[in-house]
Amino acid sequence: MTSADTIFALSSGAPPAAIAIMRISGPAAFDILRGLVGRVPSPRRATVCRLRSPETQEILDQALALVFPGPDTATGEDLVELHLHGGRAVVRAVENAIAHFPEVRRAEAGEFTRRAFANGRMGLNEAEGLADLLSAETEWQRRAATKMFGGAFSAAIEEYRQEVLRLSALTEAELDFSDEGDVDSQNNIFISNGCEKLQKKISQLLASPPAEKLKDGLRVVLAGPPNSGKSTLLNALVGREAAIVSDIAGTTRDMIEVPVAVEGVALLFTDTAGLRDDSADAIERIGIDRSHAAIQQADILLWLGPEDAGPQHTHLIEISAKNDVMGSVAKSANAISVSAQTGAGIAELLHIVATRAKTLLPPPDQFAINARQRMLLAEAAEALAACSSSEDWLIIAENLRQVRRALDALTGRAHTEDLLDTVFGKFCVGK
Repeated sequence: MTSADTIFALSSGAPPAAIAIMRISGPAAFDILRGLVGRVPSPRRATVCRLRSPETQEILDQALALVFPGPDTATGEDLVELHLHGGRAVVRAVENAIAHFPEVRRAEAGEFTRRAFANGRMGLNEAEGLADLLSAETEWQRRAATKMFGGAFSAAIEEYRQEVLRLSALTEAELDFSDEGDVDSQNNIFISNGCEKLQKKISQLLASPPAEKLKDGLRVVLAGPPNSGKSTLLNALVGREAAIVSDIAGTTRDMIEVPVAVEGVALLFTDTAGLRDDSADAIERIGIDRSHAAIQQADILLWLGPEDAGPQHTHLIEISAKNDVMGSVAKSANAISVSAQTGAGIAELLHIVATRAKTLLPPPDQFAINARQRMLLAEAAEALAACSSSEDWLIIAENLRQVRRALDALTGRAHTEDLLDTVFGKFCVGK
């Protein structure tokens, strides 16, 4: 694979569809268009063209052709878009015709976006934001991805980088000229304070909820003793028969996970085996152990057991699930009263869970940092803390260099091919 190759791929959804968009990017893009159409239309104007087979001159389709001369394009290269009729046979015929040219090959996953990064049209963080935007399924995910794709995070990192460059310059001045009396004696205080302030800014970022919670969904665990109504409530919350419901104690042996979007927030509802100490069933005991593990991992815990008898959890919500059943023990007014049979209280409970979940996620007007970004920010914060606590200029200079290295890795100034393969491998072919 080389950036000198010309690549092509279908960039719209799989056919059949009303329209199919074929993209061609690279140095031979215009020559290929000329071979299909007989000419190269005016740049950036949609032009109706007949596409012909380069071998037989048979008409393949009547399409719109758009020509974008590089470097001011999505990929930074000469780029052609063909807007075809979206039938499978049409798409296949045009793909085969393009592949006929010797200087072109089919694009790999994420290769168009990778070329945009390589040609300076997009930063690494923006590329990751675009990947998140394409995979976004909830409104909360879309907003966070839009912030990242729009460059908000990269702008913050660039601001930090410029500050580190200033601090590094002052440190080098202390190293080179402190014996000559030409350096401000207040520089050491300024550098120490500057490192401390920047370290606090980065620590605030690190304290924000991670992007993984936003993408994978917050885990909402239903827990309680056997026959407390967990499976019935799960089915009511997700709107379908996801769990088997029975009056027989211990019916649920393993965790049942159901992803749901509520008020624009991704949630993962998890039904668990009923908690009890007297089970003689070996398989049920395994399920109970898994229930305890799920409770430990829960972001929000819905407790259907006796009031105030649930596990210690920061976000425990007491549920009174059988108030409509004769002989059941009602909970106090602090508990959320629901009836899975009549639907009473279900909408209120979903709203309460979504409201609680939103406090555990990045605000909708703020980007969310992923594991890669979090690791590099932690490295930068650690190096800055070492700077502010040291009086050795050589150590300070080296730690500031480590900060610059971490920030450059964040934006893609410093990168490895393995990292790029991981980032751009998330994209589909044609993006």
